[in-house]
Amino acid sequence: MSHLSLLTNSWIKHGKLKMVLRIEDNLTQSFPGLQVLEIRMDNLSIENTRNDLDLFKKQVQQRIRNAYHSLEEIRDEPRFRAYRDFFWRVGIDPTKTRPAAEALTRRIVGGRDLPTINTFVDSYNLASVSTSTAIAAFDLDSISGGEELYMRKARPIESFKGIGMNSEIQLEGKEIVIEDERGHNLIAIYPHRDSDDSRVTLQTKRALLMMCGVPGITLPNLEEAASLSRELLERFCGASFSE
Repeated sequence: MSHLSLLTNSWIKHGKLKMVLRIEDNLTQSFPGLQVLEIRMDNLSIENTRNDLDLFKKQVQQRIRNAYHSLEEIRDEPRFRAYRDFFWRVGIDPTKTRPAAEALTRRIVGGRDLPTINTFVDSYNLASVSTSTAIAAFDLDSISGGEELYMRKARPIESFKGIGMNSEIQLEGKEIVIEDERGHNLIAIYPHRDSDDSRVTLQTKRALLMMCGVPGITLPNLEEAASLSRELLERFCGASFSE
């Protein structure tokens, strides 16, 4: 199937995981093992905070602190190494911009708590640090072609505004991006930063969650992250899942 990423037939816990993102052929040739799992969900009820989520967050953070006795140990985690290697290859310096799961883990082990954003973001951040896996999220109603996403190499001078950025940046052409094909909008620099325009907010009712694979991250790794994400988003955001 030209331009299509590998499709998993795995069933875990509540239903079928989908891989419908198209990946540019030369990327799969250059990066064997580049793959994603997608979860689509509806009927979300997202809040600023929840007491039970805050309690669960403290439990997860303590488990992370018990698992790593120093920041140096984090550096040797194989999944973090895989993401750092990929970052180098696509022009991102991981010593200045750390992969998200690693950055969150370092924050916890360094003695700080995870940030509180909203119950959706906080839930998948917990899944990310628990499985050492990068996870991206998008408001489906802000994407004009929800079934038509495409991963490709960036084009020089394309612009992108990510979450937390004050203004757009100009891309160099080394980056890997995800495009909403119908609207021709960039929704992510993969697997580094999601677009501000498609971020999940308190008003979001439908969302796409993407487990981000790179060479060295296996399909079972992604399935583990997906399974935990589904459990937490159902528990803390009332999510129902599309098949």
